[in-house]
Amino acid sequence: MTEHATSDEHPPTMEITRGVANEEELAALIAVVSDAYAQESAEAVAEEPRVSAWERTQRPLRRGLRRDIPWGRFAR
Repeated sequence: MTEHATSDEHPPTMEITRGVANEEELAALIAVVSDAYAQESAEAVAEEPRVSAWERTQRPLRRGLRRDIPWGRFAR
């Protein structure tokens, strides 16, 4: 069996790749996998990174000067 999750709009699809399942086995499989999928997607929460006020006000560090680009009268 392989499970293919396409997107949030479409439920996952299942495909039996080995053996032969009867209707009761397929119904049980679909019920268990669907319930597990629904619980996992309901509990899945990504933590948002906390940014302190200090980090928000800091400018990013300056990058080093590029020596390969000539500028001004210092170019050779």
